[in-house]
Amino acid sequence: MGGGGTTGSSKQTSTVRYAPYVEEHHTMFLERIDYHVLMNIHNSPHARLKPFTVDEGFLGVGYVLSEFPALFDMFGKFMAGLDIEVLADQMVYAAVNTEVISDLVSAEAAILNDHVDTKILPKFLTGMRDINAVLSSSFVMGKANIAESQTKAIEKYSGELRYRMLPIAHARWERHLAWNQSVISSYASIMQLFLAARLDNRSFNQNFKVRDTLWPFTILDFQRAALGALQGASNSMTSIEGGETSQLSGVVGGALSGAAAGSVVPGWGTAIGAVVGAAASFL
Repeated sequence: MGGGGTTGSSKQTSTVRYAPYVEEHHTMFLERIDYHVLMNIHNSPHARLKPFTVDEGFLGVGYVLSEFPALFDMFGKFMAGLDIEVLADQMVYAAVNTEVISDLVSAEAAILNDHVDTKILPKFLTGMRDINAVLSSSFVMGKANIAESQTKAIEKYSGELRYRMLPIAHARWERHLAWNQSVISSYASIMQLFLAARLDNRSFNQNFKVRDTLWPFTILDFQRAALGALQGASNSMTSIEGGETSQLSGVVGGALSGAAAGSVVPGWGTAIGAVVGAAASFL
């Protein structure tokens, strides 16, 4: 590399020169860059990218968000008029008045009737006949006692059977309340995930739209970089990448951290923690 200069009365200029073989190859490189720039300056690679929408992925083709109930509307449908005592009574009634219980009581009554008819009554009739008491009041009272004992045995069996159904009714009541809570929590998570994905989708589409618009200027950055290649590496490329964190990754990360924190709470702690964590990601 060499240098030369001229000195004037008011200013001095200098020209930086490189070895002839370096300048020759650099000139050929610049000509090749100029060719590609002229060929592609009106042929943006971003123009062929079609905008993507997340609505179809979440809502389906032909559906819009307004066709689905709002979060508060969904919450109101599940919570409006909810009386846990009335619900408990309904669960108990449904559990102890099933056809299965009725069939079991009927089967037990048939077995007991058969036992009375084939075992107890024959012995009673034979004994009363042996003591000549068939026409006495003792005979009538004895048959009445047998019938009463038979009825009490059936009612006792029915009562015990229905009593054992109470824990099942209580478990159904708890599952029903937990299911209501699960639906609301899941619906809230879906809504938050949809809104976060929609924000990221809008940012993604806008980013490529800006890239397409700025392509004629962006491609010139490569020409400028090639022109200054002999001066050493330099970062002169224009960047339009967004440095902000994705809303979707924030929601998913918040949901996972919330679920981990909520897992120490028995029952629905994990689901509640996930919803709270996802909501906190927007803050």
